[in-house]
Amino acid sequence: MDWCPILSWVCPLPLQPYALCCWDRLRLPATPCGTSSSDVATPAGPSPTRMCRMCVPQDAGCDETVSSMLSEVQSGMDPKLSRKQILSAQFECYLKIISDPPHHGKGSYCNRTWDGWLCWGDSSPGTVIQFCPAYFQDFDPLEKVTKVCNSDGEWFRHPESNRIWSNYTLCTAYTKEKLTQAYTLYYLAVVGHGLSMVSLLISLFIFFYFKSLSCQRISLHKNLFISFILNSICTVIWLSNVTNHQKLMDSNAVTCKVLSFLILYTLGTNYFWMLCEGIYLHTLIIVAVFVGEQHLDWYYILGWGFPIIPTVTHAVARWLFYNDKCWISSDTALLYIIHGPIHAALVVNLIFLLNIVRVLITKLKVTHSAQSNAYMKAVRATLILVPLLGVQFVLVPWQPKEPIAKPVYEFIMHIFMHFQGLLVAVIFCFFNGEVNIPL
Repeated sequence: MDWCPILSWVCPLPLQPYALCCWDRLRLPATPCGTSSSDVATPAGPSPTRMCRMCVPQDAGCDETVSSMLSEVQSGMDPKLSRKQILSAQFECYLKIISDPPHHGKGSYCNRTWDGWLCWGDSSPGTVIQFCPAYFQDFDPLEKVTKVCNSDGEWFRHPESNRIWSNYTLCTAYTKEKLTQAYTLYYLAVVGHGLSMVSLLISLFIFFYFKSLSCQRISLHKNLFISFILNSICTVIWLSNVTNHQKLMDSNAVTCKVLSFLILYTLGTNYFWMLCEGIYLHTLIIVAVFVGEQHLDWYYILGWGFPIIPTVTHAVARWLFYNDKCWISSDTALLYIIHGPIHAALVVNLIFLLNIVRVLITKLKVTHSAQSNAYMKAVRATLILVPLLGVQFVLVPWQPKEPIAKPVYEFIMHIFMHFQGLLVAVIFCFFNGEVNIPL
């Protein structure tokens, strides 16, 4: 296959005659765009070698450059998107090179440069580090690129090619292992949400079918279950249509941002309906004024209405200040707009439930009434569930960096995150004594 038309997109059109100095080494078919830089005469401006270095990451090594580009074409990733990203980064780098003030430090230093993939500023002798670019599907943006500035103020040259060289080897060093781990977590999430939806739908059927289970607390359970079902549906759609399709993510379509909005909204409803469960029990047991049935309208407003406020606020802030692809990145403090109210709901719920337990224990010591025992069972189920649903937020700051501990941590976190619906159904329905009686 003639790769010449595919590889020619690396450089802007005016520079394409000088695009790939290494084509002779690749022994590609002779084509107009495959002209070697040594065969091209430039009437003015930079030399052909310099022009080639501006276009192609010659510093990174021609073989690595071509192999990465070919892998993108073969893997189905849209070459136009990678081309746009590289050219945009190149343009921004040249603007930065022109606009940044000159180096004023003492001693030798390496000049600012564009190596074909990344922009490097004026650097003192030593090793400069950046994150890997996200141009190619087999590059890990969390890994590091290094470039060495020698003590004489010259960038390090590779001993074999004698060309200025940036070390991109870590960008693909662990790609296969991380891809295997990513697929494991992907299928774990799909299975978790699938089991959650099935168990929650069975629970809802039980609640609606048996009329003897019709009461206000069961109504709260129904809304809680529906919120988890909606969250699982949105998450499965996200996993199957966004994270599994690189082209959609790279296109940064509005639809994937809307889906991200719905996931965060339904996540909020999960925790605020759990708060409604705690408030209902606290009002029923502690506040003696409400001995009869409570009005559930306020619970509907809190459970379905309130989460809209932080979700809309987060969407606006994300659009203005951190408008990344599909809002998929978690590397932003703006997520606290969502997580902050969830943390508050968990803490308030825990305080309510502990206060209820304190009061019930006091009553049981005095009366040993059957009603207090029934309340204690209801509170115990909710008290068990609240810490389990909140443990993922407690563990977030403790994410390890070690290569062995990190996969274990992520596996445990995915269990807590994606099997929540199953956990809710088991505790509030399948292991619920009230439900087992009519069954």
